[in-house]
Amino acid sequence: MNTNEIMALDKDYVMQTYGRQPLALKEGKGAVVWDMEGNPYIDCVAGIAVNNVGHAHPQVVEAICKQAQKLIHTSNLYYTEEQVRLAKLLVEVSPHQKAFFCNSGAEAVEGSIKLARKYTGKGEIIAMENSFHGRTITTITATGQHKYKKGFGPLSPGFKHVPYGDLEAVADSISDETAAVLVEPVQGEGGIIIPPEGYLDELKKICHENDVLLIFDEVQTGFGRTGEMFASQTFKVTPDITALAKAIAGGFPMGAVMASEEVGSAFQPGDHAATFGGGPLACAAGVASIETIKNEGLLIKSRENGAYFKNELKELFQDYGQVEDVRGVGLMLGLEMDIPCASMVDAMRDAGVLVNCTADTVLRFVPPLVISQEQIDNVTNCLDEVIGRLAD
Repeated sequence: MNTNEIMALDKDYVMQTYGRQPLALKEGKGAVVWDMEGNPYIDCVAGIAVNNVGHAHPQVVEAICKQAQKLIHTSNLYYTEEQVRLAKLLVEVSPHQKAFFCNSGAEAVEGSIKLARKYTGKGEIIAMENSFHGRTITTITATGQHKYKKGFGPLSPGFKHVPYGDLEAVADSISDETAAVLVEPVQGEGGIIIPPEGYLDELKKICHENDVLLIFDEVQTGFGRTGEMFASQTFKVTPDITALAKAIAGGFPMGAVMASEEVGSAFQPGDHAATFGGGPLACAAGVASIETIKNEGLLIKSRENGAYFKNELKELFQDYGQVEDVRGVGLMLGLEMDIPCASMVDAMRDAGVLVNCTADTVLRFVPPLVISQEQIDNVTNCLDEVIGRLAD
């Protein structure tokens, strides 16, 4: 099939919940993908910060193929070697001691909320304005953007929202019923918003002074995206609970809730479950992906190439008045424009670069961590031409 045929079938048979680009992808390798007609694109979306080790990484492909030949699914009625291997590896690379496996970021956030409520015996969650935590009823309630909630009420009770970065607002909102504060270390869908200096550290102090748990939503920031395995390590703040997904298994769908020994032990048999959570195929992919990040020095590449990419974007910031700001950490970068940037996404795609627009005016760059500086140069040269045409 060609792209037009695929788009026609999608319209006929798939619920139209996505604002897709007119592009059908066929294969990928590293930081490059190809469409059905064989056109290449440098991928700065990476499945929305999922393909951190690159497309079709040989280790991940081999792990999935070998595991699929042995055992794909068992349910959690039984033990598997693959699950405990991944749990052990996650504990080794994270600040936590216990893991629960699920299938997505929304599930990971929901699981984190359940765990916080079970541990504390309280129900209230304080979340941040401009945040994004998923598309289930509870996670859109936790999300601090009204556009995701419209038309889906009644929403789940027990949530308050305060401005991101406002410590006083958090302290003032804590009550006797507060179980946890939920925060993205870096707001991704909100426009690549970096926390003010010292904010996360002070947030933890406020939580612990009030016997409130701190939950980090690291669905987008995890697994090398910010230059360390987790953003909590980048900002040197250890939460009580962390929600993980996206890049955990190299592109294979998976999520996880990580917690301290004490907090994680609050979950007892029957408290929470996921039929497909921690299946052997996903766990084999997860082990391969995390070992690839470690063995190939992708944390260093994220920091070094992220700094290089950010500097190149800042050069554009100086040259063009339409660019309002350049911000980010590691290979999680945002270029804020003074106009909506959807048309720029189209122009970049036509020139062979995939990016996406978030918060209406922010071009988001979250490429695979394997992207080269030469490929970064190609991206910024393309962006230079696109912005240059806007300036004329």
